[in-house]
Amino acid sequence: MKILIYGSGGVGGYFGGKLANSGANVTFLARGKHFIALKEKGLLIKSIKENIHIKNVKAVQSVLEAESPELVLLGVKAWQVKDAAKELSKIKTDKMSVIPLQNGIMAAEELRSELGHSVVLDGICKIFSKIEEPGIIQHIGFEPIILFGENDNSVSERCKKIQSLFINADFKAKIPDDIHAEVWTKFLYICTSGLCAVTRTNLAVLNKIAETRKMLESLLSEIFEISLKAEIKMKPDIVSKTLAFIDTLDEDSTSSLQRDIMEGKASELEYQNGTVVKLAAKYGVSAPANTFIYSSLLPLEMKARGL
Repeated sequence: MKILIYGSGGVGGYFGGKLANSGANVTFLARGKHFIALKEKGLLIKSIKENIHIKNVKAVQSVLEAESPELVLLGVKAWQVKDAAKELSKIKTDKMSVIPLQNGIMAAEELRSELGHSVVLDGICKIFSKIEEPGIIQHIGFEPIILFGENDNSVSERCKKIQSLFINADFKAKIPDDIHAEVWTKFLYICTSGLCAVTRTNLAVLNKIAETRKMLESLLSEIFEISLKAEIKMKPDIVSKTLAFIDTLDEDSTSSLQRDIMEGKASELEYQNGTVVKLAAKYGVSAPANTFIYSSLLPLEMKARGL
């Protein structure tokens, strides 16, 4: 199976590297210094589990340079998905499957609007990773996993084939009973990144302070209430389970949104707390915690985007 890693940063670089290391036919789409490093030095994954060095990396700077892919793992930022979909439409075939790995709940829908329904699977990943420097991916925290499936939650042959490919690459892969509940479950958790950005600290610290832990609980509860209105079937104890998971985090764990905002870069704010605010208005649900976070970060986001 020909695989294209569209976006070879912390997420795409890690999963693509594991696939390439297993012998899979993988092409990385990268640009700038990262592309040069991949071509000249290969890809190094520094992981809590093991270090992997792929010396001969197939890397391109345009989708038009890639072999016609049968599987695309989309590892770009959430706000880059629409542009990525337009690029992928140039090489779309009936045999191609695309799995989005973005934060948020909009990626699959945005891809389908450009590529059609049948090509796109719903998906998310759970991982703490980043580019340490060009050509080097650093993985910290828990063991990564990709969860994906058909939009109707059927267990198709293509999903089984892809799952086997992932498992052979030595990372966890699951076809859940309800992929939409899984996507929203991660969405609920990742929206805590906004509070980390506002307070300039991380979840492990916020969770130890009574006042900020209360804000975390309010933030999560608002999203759960919205999910009920949207008829998403998350587990009823998801808020307490998410807080329990946060209890296990160490103080080295940070999110990409938090890092981007603190570094003055454009972030996924609109696709996280911004989406919560919009959905709250749509469903008539009160969301003061998420509204405060979104409103507080919006000036920094606008500045980063030159608005």
